[in-house]
Amino acid sequence: MELNFWKMEGLGNDFIMLDDRDESIVNRIPYSDLAIRLCDRHFSIGGDGIILARQSLTHDIRFVIINSDGTEPQMCGNGMRCFAKFLYEKGILVKEEMTVETLAGTVIPKVILDRAGRVTTVRVDMGPPELVPANIPFVCDRERALEEIVETHEGAVSVTCVSMGNPHAVIFVDDLEQVNVKKIGRAVECHDRFPEKTNVEFIRVISGNELEMRVWERGAGITLACGTGACASLVAAHLTARTGRQAVIHLAGGDLDILWDEKTNHIFKTGPACLAFGGRVTI
Repeated sequence: MELNFWKMEGLGNDFIMLDDRDESIVNRIPYSDLAIRLCDRHFSIGGDGIILARQSLTHDIRFVIINSDGTEPQMCGNGMRCFAKFLYEKGILVKEEMTVETLAGTVIPKVILDRAGRVTTVRVDMGPPELVPANIPFVCDRERALEEIVETHEGAVSVTCVSMGNPHAVIFVDDLEQVNVKKIGRAVECHDRFPEKTNVEFIRVISGNELEMRVWERGAGITLACGTGACASLVAAHLTARTGRQAVIHLAGGDLDILWDEKTNHIFKTGPACLAFGGRVTI
């Protein structure tokens, strides 16, 4: 079977985009097996995950993402921007604002076009953050998990926990260069207090409207960017009185503008999505 694909990246977080509205792919191979095969950076296309367009009975389209290790997360912010550009420019869904079904609920991306009708950036309504520990999920007896101490085999860390449809543990640090993202990220990701594991963000506060971030993604490891992680980090920074409700987040792959709207309680994320290349692959 041959598949047409687009290889896309959002701030260096890279994905293999596939159209499976007719279910021909899922009827041939489990998505988890396909992701592991295609995301291998030495023997295949390479990527942090695969993203598939599926038919939806309730929304314009359904978003399915599978990590490079074969696990299925609920959502991915950078992946959603790539998904919106993929849908629009491939003619799958030619709407500037679209409703997308995800495991995390409804997400509404809006494409921003240049004069030639090409997608330059995407603004995504990520919905409201979830702060109740049981719903993140995170084992905690407080109403909110703000700067909660978690003991790991790499030492004690202070985490602020937020869900953006997927769990995040935000850790504020003075110097990102002194942090072993791999060791600490892995230890926190798999900690017993996170029943579904967690993404881990390491944040240096630059100012009241500017943050620097490094990330360990659940099921993917160190990546150059994480859109939901940037959203969670802004929420954590605001709740701990480190920033206002809007900030530029500097990630290893580039910058995102994050707004936590006070009126709607929704998080709005704006950033780029780029096509790297397209092609055909035999499976």
